[in-house]
Amino acid sequence: MQSESSSLRAAVQRKASFLQTLRAVLWSFLGIRKGKDHDADMASLNPLHVILAGVLAAILLIAMLLAIVRQVVAS
Repeated sequence: MQSESSSLRAAVQRKASFLQTLRAVLWSFLGIRKGKDHDADMASLNPLHVILAGVLAAILLIAMLLAIVRQVVAS
C-alpha cells in the first residue's frame, strides 16, 4: 500500500512542463514519435498533464472538423 502512494506521488512530481506535454500529445495525435523520444516522455511527463492535454487536443480537433464541415456545407 505504501509503495502505491509513493509511486503515485513520484508520477505527479515529474519534471516536464504543460507545454512539453502538449507538444508530445500533439505529436502522438499525428502518430509521429521516435522510440527514444517516447521513452524520454514516459520518464518525464506528468500523467495529469497528459490527460488534460489529450482532452484539450480532442476538443480542438472536433472544433476544427466542425468548422471545416460548416464551411463546406455553406459553400
